[in-house]
Amino acid sequence: MELSFLEVSLKVIIGFYLLFFTTKLLGKTTIKQLTPFDFISAIVLSELLGNGIYESNVNLFYIFYTIFLWAVLMITMEKVLLKYKGTRNLLEGNPSIIIRDGKIDRHELKKNRMNINQLLSLLRQSEIFSIREVAYAILESNGSISILKKKKYQKVEINDLQLPEPKAFLSTTLIMDGEVVEDNIRDLGFDHYWLENQLTANGYSKSEDVLYADWINNDGIYIVPFTN
Repeated sequence: MELSFLEVSLKVIIGFYLLFFTTKLLGKTTIKQLTPFDFISAIVLSELLGNGIYESNVNLFYIFYTIFLWAVLMITMEKVLLKYKGTRNLLEGNPSIIIRDGKIDRHELKKNRMNINQLLSLLRQSEIFSIREVAYAILESNGSISILKKKKYQKVEINDLQLPEPKAFLSTTLIMDGEVVEDNIRDLGFDHYWLENQLTANGYSKSEDVLYADWINNDGIYIVPFTN
């Protein structure tokens, strides 16, 4: 049996208000605060409503019931997390320290299935353009990153110091996972011999010994070695 326009319209309108009141009931959470479970729950909830709208054998009662039941399960889960602290680690996960004392923790990166590119992207989104600036970086359970800068990179108002404003330079990645980024070196106007000299001057014989290296014009090269 085909659905009529009236039936589809009623299902959409009722489903719209059901979702609206459900999300109000579950509380205010921004996209950045969503845990993986919250994200999947939102997808499942929308899928339940979508299937209910276009399936002719699903009446309004079942749409009410499925969304109501899912909301009850979500609220129950939130109550459990609030009341029993021991369940939070299991259900929400733990934050991971991926940079500790300025050093990248490769074990934690692998544990969280993250590579250097993804780490650099998260840092740039937090207005950190070089790993050298970071003392600690914590990967939160919702996928965001919290950063504690090293003392000398922490924000100080130039006006307070009465100093001229220095020119800002972007960092350029030279080596990533032991592989030289040749295009970036050429863009800087340097060559492979220049990079070798930089590595030798800092006690490294080859690029394969380096996990990550970048260059800033007014601050030179910064190297992160491979560690066990």
